Amino acid sequence: MKAARILVVDDELNMRLVLKAMLKKEGYEVVTAADGLEALKILRDEKFAVVATDLKMPGLDGMGLLERIMIDDPSLPVIILTAYGTVANAVDALKKGAFDYLTKPFEQGELKTVVLKAVKTRLINDSDLSTATDADPHRIVGTSGRMADIHEIVRKVSPTTTTVLITGETGTGKELIARAIHRNSARSVQPFIKINCAAIAENLVESELFGYEKGAFTGAVTTKPGRFELAHQGTLFLDEVGEIPRDMQVKLLQAIQDQSFERVGGLKTISVDVRLIAATNKNLLQQVKEGKFREDLFYRMNVFPIHVPPLRERTEDILPLADFFLEKFNRKLGRAVAGIDAEVRDCFLAYHWPGNIRELEHLLERVVLMAEGPLITMKLVPEEVVAATGENRRASADLPEEAAGRDVLKSHMEGMERQIIARCLEECGGNVTRAAERLGLSRKGLQLKMIKHNLRKPRG
Repeated sequence: MKAARILVVDDELNMRLVLKAMLKKEGYEVVTAADGLEALKILRDEKFAVVATDLKMPGLDGMGLLERIMIDDPSLPVIILTAYGTVANAVDALKKGAFDYLTKPFEQGELKTVVLKAVKTRLINDSDLSTATDADPHRIVGTSGRMADIHEIVRKVSPTTTTVLITGETGTGKELIARAIHRNSARSVQPFIKINCAAIAENLVESELFGYEKGAFTGAVTTKPGRFELAHQGTLFLDEVGEIPRDMQVKLLQAIQDQSFERVGGLKTISVDVRLIAATNKNLLQQVKEGKFREDLFYRMNVFPIHVPPLRERTEDILPLADFFLEKFNRKLGRAVAGIDAEVRDCFLAYHWPGNIRELEHLLERVVLMAEGPLITMKLVPEEVVAATGENRRASADLPEEAAGRDVLKSHMEGMERQIIARCLEECGGNVTRAAERLGLSRKGLQLKMIKHNLRKPRG
């Protein structure tokens, strides 16, 4: 397996050399930069699993670098390296999206633990389905009826403080839903703090959630706030909540109910105001039946459930997503691929996408990078996708004639609907309200159908 790449940013040469030696000892590939501007230049051309940066640097400092990374690649874990006197700044950095911080001087073991955790997070939730534009780094892309329903659900639940449980397979975009809820809530200017429960060792879950006091255990040289504390007045997102150890579930339940807790090794009760959103790719109700997940915690989190369907169940979203990623990676990689060949589009529609949106995103990044002509053609599509597509088509051919007929009818009906809406909009001069009245639809209903059929108002 290829070694994970770490970018170390520090203006002190000795510190860069020490960190490089420590990380290489753990098997990582290390690149160094002397300041934030140099780091940004490197990040434009190369990919990294983690960035570890000092806070105090001339020119673009660590906080400025963090802010740029959160815009360009919000899923890239950033570890802040800080002197004892700047711990308050490091905590502020956590609220702005930093993954974690280390106080200088630190031991090899501390560095190893934090970096490994960051690398696991990057691997488990690589790119966080960053279906992003420069204007909206956490945009939800999807035009199907089921995604329209989710958009409406997000709109309704966002203004509340209700606890939300988002379920769905890996790669379906659960974190994007969580971020959309936060972004559209009254807490949007406050922190959105994420913790991936699957990326943390069992013995570290408590200290990650609730923090610890100085001297609470070997290596606890300073007091450190946990994710609950950092999310005060904002939103705490517990990703892969089904991975939380059984013995920690009681304390988590109490913290959610009471909005208070004690740090590890501490006696003082800390009160917080936190909106909780959890996500899982597991069947938590089944885990409750098997005794792996507490029933009371399940019902405490399942106040407002949202299920995100897999991509194979919303095929209308495949091509809009593919076009979206094409545009994204053209911009990111400096390419100018004009479009996707019709045969490739048919292939994408026939494929079942077991890795969901994340798999589609990664495939588009690869083919955009490899494309030599103006179009993405079949020769660029991975063999395993082509082979699986052939199997899926053969399976479809074996369907009863009645089912095949229904599919054909649905396709023709949708085509007719698109033509009727397009003609009506043109006759109404692009006036959506008037067109909706003529079609017997609400304005909102017509807008959703326009999105579904990728229709825009005609230009005057």
